[in-house]
Amino acid sequence: MKNLLQRWWPKTLYAKTSATLAATTLLFLLLTLITIGYLIVIPVAKRSAEDLAALMMVSAQTWAELPPQTRPDFELELELNHGLFMYQTTSPLPGEETRLLPYIHFLQDSLTRRSNQSITIKQTISDDGTRWFWTDIPVNERVVRFGFTLARLGPQPPLAALIVFTLGIALVLLTALLLVRRLTRPLARFAKAADEIGRGVTPKPLPEAGPVELLQLARTFNHMALQVQELLADRTTMLSGIAHDLRTPLARLGLTLEMLRPQADAQLVAEATQDIQEMEHLISQYLQLGQELAGDSPEPIDIRDIIDRCVIDARRMGTDIDWTPGDPCLLTLQPLVLTRILANLLQNAVRYSDGLGVAGEYRRTPEGCVIKVLDRGPGIPEAERETVFRPFYRLDPSRSSSSGGSGLGLAIARQLAQFHGWRLSLVARPGGGTEACIEIPTFQSPA
Repeated sequence: MKNLLQRWWPKTLYAKTSATLAATTLLFLLLTLITIGYLIVIPVAKRSAEDLAALMMVSAQTWAELPPQTRPDFELELELNHGLFMYQTTSPLPGEETRLLPYIHFLQDSLTRRSNQSITIKQTISDDGTRWFWTDIPVNERVVRFGFTLARLGPQPPLAALIVFTLGIALVLLTALLLVRRLTRPLARFAKAADEIGRGVTPKPLPEAGPVELLQLARTFNHMALQVQELLADRTTMLSGIAHDLRTPLARLGLTLEMLRPQADAQLVAEATQDIQEMEHLISQYLQLGQELAGDSPEPIDIRDIIDRCVIDARRMGTDIDWTPGDPCLLTLQPLVLTRILANLLQNAVRYSDGLGVAGEYRRTPEGCVIKVLDRGPGIPEAERETVFRPFYRLDPSRSSSSGGSGLGLAIARQLAQFHGWRLSLVARPGGGTEACIEIPTFQSPA
């Protein structure tokens, strides 16, 4: 029961607000109907039943006191003026009892009280579908039977209340859905635009229309989105500029070391040269990141070709990589970006696989394509599978840049994937090792 309640419990703002408005209004409507029924409808029904019971009792007494020859005229007058059929009977009361109508219950109680005898009202259905109610009233050792149709009761407050309540439910639900939809639709646009900004994509300007509060929010959001995009562009330009400017003094340092090599300590010169090479490698990564964020034009390409080129390059590092191209998988994307991400993942897998082999695979899904790079290395603790995407983070701080990488590969791969609307994640591989998964949707946000 608890699981069923959790399954159907509203989760979105649209559903929760609609349910709250509908439940509150329906509760108010229900309480209103109960109040009207208890204070107005029921007293009126009881009074009407008392009047009809009094008429039937008086008619029975009058009929018993009249001469037999005048009784037919009295019965006809009662039928024409009051809608009551009356005749003497000795047969059992036909039909079956009914308690569906509160009015019949009130009438039966009133007749019982006035006659000091147990009175029963039963119903029958005639051939033409008319609903009849019958009751026998003993008077002066005779039994007089009264009959009347459902139309004789006139207005039916319970049925009217049910109709009003049903129409109220429909109107309240429709109003709540339209009202909440009008409020949540702009919020959905804000959420979508914010998600695009988070991926580095410039969203389309939000419409600056509607209520004053939403108009001001949309205007502020559009301004913020423009500022964020400018900041991202400035950051990329600044990183590229700094990296480019650092290459000249590094080149001079490298030339100076070569000139000092015959005179200086060879070990010291070798270590300094290695440091300069590592700095040049970091600078190259920053320059490539700036170029890839700027982006080239998306083009239709077979995923197998990109994976094949990356695997061939990775095999040159001397590691066996299990890769067998399968069925074609055509997607429209930027080849340079996917190549860079795969190269970083394969490089990490080869570095940490300890010679146990690396595998590459892909598969088509209804949403797009999933590419996996699998290794049999020591694996990544679950608590650090997101932390490793931070720049310059290493699982083993004791590793140097030459043995453990610069710490930028996964950070750059994640940023490129998010920028293009892809998803990059690391999970534990059954049997040991790590699975790096790239999920590329068929319909991607334009970069």
